[in-house]
Amino acid sequence: MEKIDISQLEGEEKSLEIKYLIARYLRHWPWYILFIILLVIGTYFFHRYTVNEYMVSGTIVIRHNSKPETRILDRSAIFSSQNSLDNDILMLSSKNLAREALAKLHFDVTYFAKTNIKTIELYNSSPIRIAVDWSHMQIQQTPMQVEILSESTFKILPESNNILDIKSGQSQNDELLFDKIFKFGEEIETSKSKFTIHLVNPSRVGETIIFELRSPTFLEEKMAKAISIHLVNSAASVLEIRMTTTIIDKGRDYINALMESYLEYELREKNRISENTLVFIEDQLELLEDSLKRKERELQDFKVSNRMVNVTAEFSEILTRINQLDDDAKALDLELAYFNSIKQYMEEKTKDYSQVIAPSVIGIPDPLLNGLIQTLVTLSQERRKLLASVNENHPEVSKVDVQMEKVRETLFENVINLIENTEKKRVLLSENIRNYDRRFETLPESESRYTSIYREYRLRENLYTYLLEKRAEAGIAKASNVSDNAILDYAKQGKLVFPKKESNYLMAIGLGFLIPFGFFLIRDMLDNRIRDQRDLKKSFMIPQLAIIGHSEKETNMVVLEHPKSSVSESFRSLRSAINYIASDKVSKKILVTSSVSGEGKTFTSLNLASIMALGGKKTVVVGADLRRPKLASYFNHVSKTGLSNYLIGEISSDEIIMPSSHENLFFVPSGIIPPNPAELLQTQKLKDFIRHLEGQFDIVVFDTPPLGLVSETVDLMRLFDINLYVVRQDYTLKNHLVMINDLFNNKQVNNVYGIFNGIIDAGYYYEGYNYGYGNTYLYTQNNKYIYNYFGEEDSPKSSKINQGKSAFSQIWNKFIQSFRR
Repeated sequence: MEKIDISQLEGEEKSLEIKYLIARYLRHWPWYILFIILLVIGTYFFHRYTVNEYMVSGTIVIRHNSKPETRILDRSAIFSSQNSLDNDILMLSSKNLAREALAKLHFDVTYFAKTNIKTIELYNSSPIRIAVDWSHMQIQQTPMQVEILSESTFKILPESNNILDIKSGQSQNDELLFDKIFKFGEEIETSKSKFTIHLVNPSRVGETIIFELRSPTFLEEKMAKAISIHLVNSAASVLEIRMTTTIIDKGRDYINALMESYLEYELREKNRISENTLVFIEDQLELLEDSLKRKERELQDFKVSNRMVNVTAEFSEILTRINQLDDDAKALDLELAYFNSIKQYMEEKTKDYSQVIAPSVIGIPDPLLNGLIQTLVTLSQERRKLLASVNENHPEVSKVDVQMEKVRETLFENVINLIENTEKKRVLLSENIRNYDRRFETLPESESRYTSIYREYRLRENLYTYLLEKRAEAGIAKASNVSDNAILDYAKQGKLVFPKKESNYLMAIGLGFLIPFGFFLIRDMLDNRIRDQRDLKKSFMIPQLAIIGHSEKETNMVVLEHPKSSVSESFRSLRSAINYIASDKVSKKILVTSSVSGEGKTFTSLNLASIMALGGKKTVVVGADLRRPKLASYFNHVSKTGLSNYLIGEISSDEIIMPSSHENLFFVPSGIIPPNPAELLQTQKLKDFIRHLEGQFDIVVFDTPPLGLVSETVDLMRLFDINLYVVRQDYTLKNHLVMINDLFNNKQVNNVYGIFNGIIDAGYYYEGYNYGYGNTYLYTQNNKYIYNYFGEEDSPKSSKINQGKSAFSQIWNKFIQSFRR
């Protein structure tokens, strides 16, 4: 015997399950299409009425120079943060730099086109230009309209308030501006406003422009927050400045102005040293110039009064040496004055050292001192940059302060040593000068006097010439200064970042599918009803005997009145199954029950009896539901006598068996509603009555009360050959089947079979066909029974109606059915 591959069967079952789930939710396709269309249309209107936002960016290169003299102190780790870009990022995002950039632009007035679709900012395309006097009080962030009447006149109107516009409702207007005719170029001044409007495009007369004033303080705060700065590459010191804006030109102009302002700021910081040097030299020149002129006049007067034309060669050697010593003494005095000024500056200034003059500018060749001062100035400039955007308690500022303190201590100690050494040199040089002066005293008095005057004159002249040279050098250095940083790429084009139309449309399509899918999924998760044969198979442990399709006929006597209908064919299949199961029974006793009322129990009993009668079997259907009798009404029987009357002994059994208008079909009405129906159905008389019916009829069908509501049905089920349990699609709850499952599993009832009633969707779709689960095989196509195969044809009138159905009606029916399912 060939072995069955269980794993292959499990794989096929999983594949079948997946196909079932796909088919189950794809049948709601009209809702998917509806939501997709609605969301796509909504997305279109969202794009239509939404202002586009663009990303504009520019890049700037940050260079941190490290001069050779600063490398002397590398071991102290003072310069560990020089290559950090945090300071530059904070500076670029500071409000101080934003103020400098805004000073180059015209952002304090925003212009808009008057439109009902969406807000359109005009920026450079505005036909008017407004010059605002911010020293005067102004109404800010309040939209107002300018109606251009002619090339020379205009009128200001208040902006119409929208009901939903909270901002405009809270704003205050200047009533003195409205409904008056002004001239272009005329200064408009009230207690709340002062500005001038110019017409820059006369061809746009008749238009209405909306404008809004925004103070520089507000703009500084806004623009400083509007930019974002990112490091382009971790291996390079290139910063990218980004900004989101509704106008590409506006964002481009601001970013470019911001980068240029940063370079200008850096250049100003570098020029501060040269400017301070020039101020120092100018002060020294001013003092020397007066004393030089006095000595020059004194020398000339001495020559005239003593009639001296030339100095003799007798004392020229001594005079030359004295002059050289005097020059050295003045140089030492200048160095000592510089060292003392550095010492005093460091004692008075605790944080700002940006104005300290480098010794190389004065002509002092000390690389260690020059490196320390340059480092201190650099750190001081970094601190000033940080304070432009953060407070003094910021960790970065504290870090720079610690570094500055270390450098200051080292520099102060070095300056003290230099002062001591210079003073010692000056004492030795003064002793040499005094020795030469004593030798000079032996010369004649007139010549000695002349030499003294001439020596002081030459000393001042040489120093004056030296300072003039240094002033020229400082001026050249200032003129040749350029910023260490550079703009790599100017902001030019913008990239659309909101709304992202392609992704929004894709999202709309996705949501159009997911929203109804999620709704149906949650509905199915929360729904406790038997929706299809898959649910029935999982919740119903009893073998399924037949599937009864949903009847759209207006009668419950479907089999008798429409014998060729699909429902009649369902009952024919049920008849065949019953004949096969109870083939050994001469008279077949069938009980029909369900969980609750309304599941089609009486409908099934009546039509099962009818199909048996049509098959030539003498059949009787008994209305054993004594609480809610319905069977008699289907046969138009008005008498109140029936089964209950027999059970209480009022009439005989033959008197309650009623013939119907159809051959071989009889029925037993329920009779009056008794006060004790459960007890009556458990009496011996009912058993006797069943035996009586079994002797007279081929088929006995009992329509009993619902099993889930009463207790007597369980006892009755033990008396019958076949017990049919009716489950109705989209009606029976899963927890209603617990009782019959327990009874079946515990073998308290036998010969129980399930009937799946009211089927609209048989359960599983695959390639246009529909297959049922359970013990019964049902074949349908496109979810409808193939009526014409059995000979049923629509009436001419019905055929015409069906042919005349519009596409809209068919789609609408799909919507309704998919929602119900």
